[in-house]
Amino acid sequence: MSPFLIARSLVSAAALGLILGGCQRDTSTAEPGATVTTRELAPPVVATPATTPVAEVIDLTPLPGKEAVVPELTQKTTINMQTSAGDLVIEVYPQAAPNAAMRFIELVESGFYNDTPISRVVPGFVAQFGINWREGQKDWENRHFNDDPTLFALERGTLAFAKAGIDTNSTQVFINYVENNRLAAPQYNFTVFGKIVRGMDVVDTFADVGEPGMGLDQGRLWTDGGAYLESLDEKPTMIVRASIVE
Repeated sequence: MSPFLIARSLVSAAALGLILGGCQRDTSTAEPGATVTTRELAPPVVATPATTPVAEVIDLTPLPGKEAVVPELTQKTTINMQTSAGDLVIEVYPQAAPNAAMRFIELVESGFYNDTPISRVVPGFVAQFGINWREGQKDWENRHFNDDPTLFALERGTLAFAKAGIDTNSTQVFINYVENNRLAAPQYNFTVFGKIVRGMDVVDTFADVGEPGMGLDQGRLWTDGGAYLESLDEKPTMIVRASIVE
């Protein structure tokens, strides 16, 4: 399947075609999908993520109307992500979206995101990553986890998992370039689990390669990503390494 901004099946026209369904209303604003094809937008044993109590106020904004139900955020896990464009610092908030936070941390710990491309960049919308075709990592593609309730605003710099429908989250993640609260609508339910606290200027420079609005061919990336990337005249920005800050 294809997460939010994926290349095989965009969420659907209604899903804004973020590379999620099969119908895309607007390829430049298609919802991030779990597995997007070039024509579309849009695992369960998990370790307990290492979290640290935080004294400072965590800067996540509740969605309009959710102010009374959002949990207090008292824990965070910090992740350094080195990319070929520069370094990012990401904070993950387990209480904001427990399932998503746990999966993201688990993937970082497994080395899943190391040496993988930023596969889709839509300026003014989102940047998406999270495909690893290598042995020992590819199996994560179909290890789906259940959606969390969407409680926090999808503001600039926030992260959420891409997906192809309800409870189809797996590995692909998107970074919001702008406020995208429409993606919190019930038919999409994209859920914020973290935020880039340093390096959005780097994200702004990510290379926009592949099909306009859709990015790289996700099917080819999952099948033989190394050869596919080598064949490209224009190379994507690469994630060199992601690691948890001890």
